[in-house]
Formats: sequence, structure tokens, C-alpha cells
Amino acid sequence: MAEEEKQKAGEERESKKWYDKHYKLLFLLPVILLVSSLFYISFFYVQNKDLMHKDVTLTGGTTITVYAENSPEEIEKFLSVEGVDASVRSLADLRTGKQIAFSVESAIEADRLRHVIEKNLGYNLTEENSSIEFTGSALSESFYNELMMALIIAFFLMAIVVFIIFRTTIPSLAVIFAAFSDIVITLAIIDFFGIRLSTAGIAAFLMLIGYSVDTDIMLTTRLLKRKESFLLERMKEALRTGLTMTITSIAAVFSAYLIIVSPVLKQLFLILTIGLCIDLITTWLGNASLLKWYCDKKHIL
Repeated sequence: MAEEEKQKAGEERESKKWYDKHYKLLFLLPVILLVSSLFYISFFYVQNKDLMHKDVTLTGGTTITVYAENSPEEIEKFLSVEGVDASVRSLADLRTGKQIAFSVESAIEADRLRHVIEKNLGYNLTEENSSIEFTGSALSESFYNELMMALIIAFFLMAIVVFIIFRTTIPSLAVIFAAFSDIVITLAIIDFFGIRLSTAGIAAFLMLIGYSVDTDIMLTTRLLKRKESFLLERMKEALRTGLTMTITSIAAVFSAYLIIVSPVLKQLFLILTIGLCIDLITTWLGNASLLKWYCDKKHIL
């Protein structure tokens, strides 16, 4: 038993030595991800004149819902051949998961979109077999601007609260760096896969700020404000608690993503899942490494 304890203690000392030697290199991974994401978003903006793909709730346009079981993929392919840029999604029964309709969203006028869909289906769309909704571009743009302003204000208020709590520059900037990285890297991934963001998608980024900051504040508090054990021991305890929190959240939101059939909610849960996975990197390789460097400089044990 004594030999096993000695062996375990030796392994812990070796892992601590390894982390002391390489934590600055570990910090490079979230930095590389952030810089790459910023470059990609910049390239995306030059190509598309916007930071993201938007659906009709943010750009304005027409949504036609058809109560039929036609394949959304085939409908979207046909629309593309006809020169119509549109997003087609299936709508399923909440209990059985069986498709009961499909919706087509496009920025073109309603009459042209309806005509093209009728051409593909081979019959006329009526009030009995379909519904048509139109959202004005001015209203959608105003709504989008308000959501983006809310996101920016929430981020800056979060930053102010962090500075008030810790009252030191480097630890506060480390928390803000992690939250900013979560948003930017997640947005780059969403853009890369061509996902059209809805109002729920913007709301997901707002929620992501809160999910990101809680583990960062917990880590910073453990390292700077508690002195009951050595620094690496406190960091290890924070890691154990933080991983439990984040992995539990990932399991919950990803399960919801798999179960929920609503496209709006699926997008929200998808963004949260991606953001929380990124948060594991930015918090425990980025924020933790910055705090370790800061503590070493300030001789905090």
C-alpha cells in the first residue's frame, strides 16, 4: 500500500513538472484557434458582405410552409437549379417525429417562390395545403441590429463586472479573452458549415457568454482568493469542478439537440454545444495558462 502511494505521489509530481514546463505552449492552441477564426470571419465578410449567413427572420423575405412529405433535399436541389437561393427544412410531429410538412425560406418575392414550388410539386398551393408568411426587410434588419446591440452590451457589462470582482488587469483580461474566444471561434465554425442563423441563434450566443464566464470566474476565484492549498492543487480542484460543470452542460444541450424536432430550438442547442466544447479549450488551456503565468510572476503559491 505504501509503495502504491509513493508511486502515485511520484506520478503527480511528474505531471506537475510537465505542466510547469509546457503550460505556455498549451496557451498557443486557443490563441491559434482565435487568430484563425478572426482571419476566416474577415475572409467570410469580404466574400459575403456580412459576418454570418442569416435566415428570413433576420433578413426579411418569404416563408412558405407546404403540408406535404416531399424530401426537403430534393426541393432545395430543384430550387437551386431554378436559380432560387432558399433554405428548405422539414417539419415533424412532436410525438412521432414523422415529417408532416416542409418550409421554404427565401429573400425573393412570394409570388415567384410559390410559382417555383408549384412547378416542382405539380399542383397549386392553396390555403388548405400551405401557408405563406412575409417579413419586411426593414423590420428584420431593425430586429437584427437590436439583437447585435444586446449581445455587445451584454459582453461589455460582463467585462465590467469581471473587473469589479477581481480588480486586477491580467486575471480580468483572461476571463474576457476566454469569453471572446468562445463567441468568435463558434461563429467561425457556424460560418464554415453554412448554417443560416435565426433570432434563436443570436440568443444562443447571448447564453454562451453566461456559460463561458461561470467556469472562468470559478477558476480565477479558486486560484487568487483561496490559499488553503498550493497553486497547482487549487488548479486541479478547479479543473475537476469545471469539467464536471461543462461536460454536464454539453450532455444536456446535445441530448436536447438530438431529441428536439423544432429547427429553431435545434439551432440554439447546436450553437451551445459547439460553444461549450470550445470553452473547454479556451478556459483550461487559455485562461488557466494566463493565470498560471500571472501567479508565477506575482509569486502566488
